[in-house]
Amino acid sequence: MKKFKFVYCDPSKCVGCGICELVCSLKHENRFSSVASRIRSVRLYPYRNVALTCVLCENPPCVKACPRDALTQAQDGHIVVDEDKCVGCGLCIEACDFGVIMLHPLRMVAIVCDLCDGSPLCIDACPEDALTLTSRDIRAQIKRVEVAKKLTGGSSEG
Repeated sequence: MKKFKFVYCDPSKCVGCGICELVCSLKHENRFSSVASRIRSVRLYPYRNVALTCVLCENPPCVKACPRDALTQAQDGHIVVDEDKCVGCGLCIEACDFGVIMLHPLRMVAIVCDLCDGSPLCIDACPEDALTLTSRDIRAQIKRVEVAKKLTGGSSEG
């Protein structure tokens, strides 16, 4: 299993402010436009928020679904869209289990997180420190610790 790093949002910290969306669109589009962002803030009623972006699947269904081979996976795991090949059919959007691929509102081509060349700006801009660059291995270890604490009543002693 490859250890691709992706942007993870801690829903217990996310306030749904949308700053991540605006910073992303400013970097990629040179304007503030949440609909042209590669990360999306989602409100889960009644009181939770989460920012979602590509989780860098190991065998990405979006790449497999593209009939024009417009999507490929880079060495670091992020999805690369060849805009010359993409016709905006949306099959990659349908194939994505996480709903994080969008069509650009003007160019009508697929857009997806490119990790800002390894230093995602959304992470630095998040005022609540809800976003981190992590891997599935790290997330799994954190989850194991959380479960162990619950099972032992929150105690870290043996």
